[in-house]
Amino acid sequence: MNRRNFVKQGIGTAAAFSMAGLNKVFSAPQSGAPPAGKKFKLKYAPSIGEFRAHAGDDPIAHIRFAADEGFGAMFDNGIMNRPVPEQEAIAKEIEKRGMTLGPFVLYADFKVKSFVSRDQEVRDMLLEKMKQGVATKKRTNIKWALVVPGRYDESLAWDYQTSNVVENLRFCMDVVAPAGLVLVLEPLNPINHPGLFLTKIPQTYQIVKAVNNPCCKILNDMYHQQITEGNLIPNIDMAWDEIAAYHIGDNPGRKEPTTGEINYKNIFKHLYEKGYKGVLCMEHGHSKPGKEGERAVIDAYRACDSF
Repeated sequence: MNRRNFVKQGIGTAAAFSMAGLNKVFSAPQSGAPPAGKKFKLKYAPSIGEFRAHAGDDPIAHIRFAADEGFGAMFDNGIMNRPVPEQEAIAKEIEKRGMTLGPFVLYADFKVKSFVSRDQEVRDMLLEKMKQGVATKKRTNIKWALVVPGRYDESLAWDYQTSNVVENLRFCMDVVAPAGLVLVLEPLNPINHPGLFLTKIPQTYQIVKAVNNPCCKILNDMYHQQITEGNLIPNIDMAWDEIAAYHIGDNPGRKEPTTGEINYKNIFKHLYEKGYKGVLCMEHGHSKPGKEGERAVIDAYRACDSF
């Protein structure tokens, strides 16, 4: 599952969830077997819609199911596209369960040369996006909003593009920082997403340092970085002070941990020992369909959390 399809799927799922579901009371399925209710050591965050075979199409039922399985967080890429009452209902249930909502997608247009540009039209577009992000933050209490800075410009020297990205992010800070919304920049691999400006953790680290604002940080998607540069744990350590969130997905295939080559048990142990308290979004597919596949995902996280 590539990132673009995952975002589209998340937005489509948000639209498909009926508002009628909010007017009903759903009882989350109970597995009845330990250690289902035991809290995970880290805040692994299923997407809202991750456990459809168990919890149906109601977002509140998904939150209840995940909480009962021991997860301490959730995420919803497309929450900005949900009706406002649905956003508020999700936030209320998350708070009730003592969970955390991970980053939502604020801007991720893979077709446009946006942040690398000095065009006023780009600034105007970004201004509106940032305002929408702040409004979503106020309704949902989500602290982080994901940004992909768009495509690079083949006709413009790379250093000019980098400077433009920094300046546009500083402009965004004027809108989001007073509201306490943190923009997390996500580098994506150039194999699945050719032509994007941001691809590596060191590159992102340099930009975040240049922006020099606590509301501009890094989202480290370990699936993408395994493809782009590997060296996952050393890059985590080198960029530690600027990483605010993580995405999870094994490689190859972008399925749950233990299905590919990434040693997530060691990575999770490393993050835990370094004192990481943030969210790790489960942005991946399932290796098996239906309830069996959903249970395999939960079991994989139990195995990787058993350090």
